[in-house]
Amino acid sequence: MRFPVKKFFSYYKPYLPLFLSVLACSLIVSAVTLLFPLLVQHITKDVLSGDLSSALSSVYKIGGLMLVLVAIQNIGNYFVDYKGHEVGARMERDLRSELFAHMQTLSFGFYDKEKTGRLMSRITNDLLLLSELYHHGPEDYVKYLVRFFGAFFILFSINANLTIAVFCFFPLLGAFSLYFNKKLNHALRNNKERIGDVNAQVEDSLSGIRVVQSFANEQVEIEKFDRTNNHFLDSRKRTYKAEAFFYNAVESIIQLITITVIIFGSASIVRDTLHLADLITFLLYISFMIEPIQRLTHMSSQLQEGITGFQRFMEIMNVKSTIANKPNALILPEVHGEIEFRQVSFRYDAHLSPVLENVSLRVQPGEYVALVGPSGGGKTTLCSLIPRFYEATNGDVLLDGINVRDLDLRSLRNHIGFVQQDIFLFGGTVMDNIRYGKPDADDAAIIEAAKRANAHSFIMNLSNGYHTEIGQRGIKLSGGQKQRLSIARVFLKNPPVLILDEATSALDNESESMVQESLELLAQGRTTIVIAHRLSTIRNAERIIVLTEDGIMEQGTHEVLLARNGVYAHLYAKQFELQV
Repeated sequence: MRFPVKKFFSYYKPYLPLFLSVLACSLIVSAVTLLFPLLVQHITKDVLSGDLSSALSSVYKIGGLMLVLVAIQNIGNYFVDYKGHEVGARMERDLRSELFAHMQTLSFGFYDKEKTGRLMSRITNDLLLLSELYHHGPEDYVKYLVRFFGAFFILFSINANLTIAVFCFFPLLGAFSLYFNKKLNHALRNNKERIGDVNAQVEDSLSGIRVVQSFANEQVEIEKFDRTNNHFLDSRKRTYKAEAFFYNAVESIIQLITITVIIFGSASIVRDTLHLADLITFLLYISFMIEPIQRLTHMSSQLQEGITGFQRFMEIMNVKSTIANKPNALILPEVHGEIEFRQVSFRYDAHLSPVLENVSLRVQPGEYVALVGPSGGGKTTLCSLIPRFYEATNGDVLLDGINVRDLDLRSLRNHIGFVQQDIFLFGGTVMDNIRYGKPDADDAAIIEAAKRANAHSFIMNLSNGYHTEIGQRGIKLSGGQKQRLSIARVFLKNPPVLILDEATSALDNESESMVQESLELLAQGRTTIVIAHRLSTIRNAERIIVLTEDGIMEQGTHEVLLARNGVYAHLYAKQFELQV
């Protein structure tokens, strides 16, 4: 992938005045730094070798000038350090916001393939390192390049032959740096992949800590983590080996430069072609040339880490959602709730077998329909095509006679309510979680939604009522309580189309009874599709549809399907036997 230079530098644009101020200060600091050896040369070569009676006055004046230059240098460094980091932090915030916003648009298919821990690594670790490059990169390159070339021209004016001899080492240094930068780039990219694996392992294990401990598998998780952690260590060791060889080789070349100056400079003094003060000045400026080389060499890993981080950032930014709005997508002000599937087929990936094939079905506005059938028959998948969580591979899904592909996604999903078996509650209060169904709802509407969901009583018994913190994923609540909060959220949203995906299958009998009562109230006056595992809960459905891997096998009421003695009757009898 070609590095997107224009995109990389575009993030400076909002902060260009401040950033240029930082660069200007960095330039001033570097220029001031270059003056000190010249002042030392002036004292040792001109002041102290002239009339000593007036030398002390000149030394004091030069000392005063040095103090002024030190003050300028410190003020400039303070501004560069403070405001430079601020620019980097602001850009990091912008990048993180852009990446997070983009992730919100990506379809379910993307998240089916990606691990959360790896994505977290990209939005945290990668962007933190990138921020350092954005701040230190231009600033340090300007500062050290000014010092390097400034010192070079001053040295050339002192002794051209010695300067040229020194400069012969730099092409070797440059070629060496380019060669090892490629190796470091590969090693650092591998590091990021491995730390992403570590994050994914931690996220996976800690999210399922209750399962881990219930099976007493703590040691299993520790061993899995150790394997991943050791892979990261191996990756780091390879990086450090390359860095150690690189940096020590550079240090050796730098030492050769210093030795060259001392030997040839001393020989020039003996031949009376160089003044001792000039050699001292030469050595001071050589350190000014060597420091940038050392700093820029050490910055190579920062540069490579930042570039690698930006490439990984762009990898996600370049992922296009498979589900997006068409130009001029339609916005539905009102939905009656007619749903139709026309010859719909779907597969999760091109190389996988189809989950649905040529399914046709129509649900009337306000109809209460149940989807039943063996696991893997495609019930949840079929319902997921209505709000376009996935896109039908073939065929059409229509809402009120309009193809869902032609509808604005936000408008479409605002008219559909989901209650799932796997409830997700956010960290925060009870009220925050119910309000998620309609962010602009007032407290009275939230309380009314909770009452209709049979949740108000248990909420009022909590320590702080509606303002009780429920913990991550609602861990402080029971399964039935969490489910009633999720129902209250949908009551608040008040959608005309409702999808209930095995919403009571994981509950005990008492909780199921209360939740079922809430669901029946919620379904009134709405087009409702129920995916049912417990067939006893959908006896009163207006129509039961039996969906298997071979498509829709049967349709009818509970009594009609039992009388037909087909797939539904077999499923019902088997479940009844298990219950008995």
